[in-house]
Amino acid sequence: MTKGEIAKSAFLSGYNCSQAVAMAFSHELGMDRELIALSVSGFGGGIGRMREVCGCVSGMVYVLSCMYGYSNPKDNNTKKELYKAINIVANKYKEINGSIICRELLGIDKPDGIVPEKRTEQYYKKRPCPVLCQIAGDILEEYIRENPRNN
Repeated sequence: MTKGEIAKSAFLSGYNCSQAVAMAFSHELGMDRELIALSVSGFGGGIGRMREVCGCVSGMVYVLSCMYGYSNPKDNNTKKELYKAINIVANKYKEINGSIICRELLGIDKPDGIVPEKRTEQYYKKRPCPVLCQIAGDILEEYIRENPRNN
């Protein structure tokens, strides 16, 4: 399975968009799927269902940060390279989908409440989230393949 297929499957099993994308890369991160799911759980629904930055994009940023990030505040070169990587994947996502903003991707004007709708077949007819998870996973998989980690 591709990382995109793994992300889509995770979303369809009940994980949010950010969790689904990030968890697909647990092997590359050397991290437990449950820890990843916990770490990014608040980014779903465009950050806490506020419908801002798409959770798929947040999941990609999490993976890139873990793989290519920095902890030394003076490491400006790594910071620059990380931000470049984030821009590359986010811009590719935007090019394919038209936006990186959750509410724009869903075609809604404002946040749709704190309590999530039950995930039914009807729900998915108006929510492209499973496909967006797949696209994000595929974009990130390609980026990582073309830009192996240096350590």
